Amino acid sequence: MKIEILGTGCPKCKMLEDNARKAVEALKIKADIVKVTEIDKIIEYGVMSTPALVIDGKVKSYGKIADVEEIKKFLK
Repeated sequence: MKIEILGTGCPKCKMLEDNARKAVEALKIKADIVKVTEIDKIIEYGVMSTPALVIDGKVKSYGKIADVEEIKKFLK
């Protein structure tokens, strides 16, 4: 499983990454968590507001910080 955090490195992006790591840990699953900071790549996903959460190539959340419980639902 590949989880991408789209954003320029702002505090909200870091918080989303932390929440994603906590969700993966809680579910005891293996996932690669990658930060995507390049604007061109973010735009390729059609995301206009960050932070965004992408799981296996599908945008699951954008423009807000998804909490741990919400991310766990996306991962199940």
